[in-house]
Amino acid sequence: MRKVCITIPGQPKAKGRPRFARGRAYTPRSTLDYEQRVGQAARQKIKDPTGRDVQVDILAVYAIPKSWPKARREAARAGDVLPKKPDIDNVIKIVLDGLNGAAFVDDSQVHMVSAEKAYGDEPRVEIELNF
Repeated sequence: MRKVCITIPGQPKAKGRPRFARGRAYTPRSTLDYEQRVGQAARQKIKDPTGRDVQVDILAVYAIPKSWPKARREAARAGDVLPKKPDIDNVIKIVLDGLNGAAFVDDSQVHMVSAEKAYGDEPRVEIELNF
């Protein structure tokens, strides 16, 4: 079994809802840009997309708001306060779509996903792939 760890620095994003214009649906630009960042980070670690089944573990670390009182910031660092938004399923979607074609041939190969949201001093998304 091979294990690959990928880190995407910066505030995690969630998959945006499709937008509609002139009777056509399109993906918001910010979603496409973030998916490209995920794919580029994966390509730096993986030369060729795997054709094997994949397990994906995701940790989305959000910046602690500076406006929060010190006690609440410390509670967030300790894991006693957790992010509510965005929905974790939308974080999973944007990561898997970004990895599609870069880490694995198709996201239908993903047989297990775990995802977690937390607060931290350095916002990022950590992805661990096992295949």
